[in-house]
Amino acid sequence: MATRLLLLFALCVLPAIARAHFYGNPFLVQGRVYCDTCRAGFETSVTKYLAGARVKIECKDRVTLRLKYRIGGVTDSTGTYAISVTGDRKEEMCDAMLVSSPDPECSVPDRGRNRARVILTRYNGMINDTRFANAMGFLKRKPLGCCTELLKTYLETDS
Repeated sequence: MATRLLLLFALCVLPAIARAHFYGNPFLVQGRVYCDTCRAGFETSVTKYLAGARVKIECKDRVTLRLKYRIGGVTDSTGTYAISVTGDRKEEMCDAMLVSSPDPECSVPDRGRNRARVILTRYNGMINDTRFANAMGFLKRKPLGCCTELLKTYLETDS
């Protein structure tokens, strides 16, 4: 009798506990927001990371493109955000997006660097619940004076 009860427990209760653990954990989306001080279109050695920048994560239905989920966050002193996203989003396209910059001199979102796609499903072989989004950036209104020389160093080649 005890063996049957143990078998019944193993067949019914343990899968439910495992399923709750697998589906219940939120995803943690992490990324950074920067000010492109040279208007180079990428991070350089004089890039400034923005504390207090607002970002959001939006997930849309893959077919209808209807918004299914949205949550916001703010960067810390290192320009890093960490946003908790609930639920598995396997049928949705999710993007981290810039919302606003705390720096009025660096507040124009860089087209092409203003969003980052994130995969928020467990049906892809990833075992970790943390997802890392590409860095997103705002453009400085006027590039720093050192940028011309700095960008020349990136173009130099060893011949």
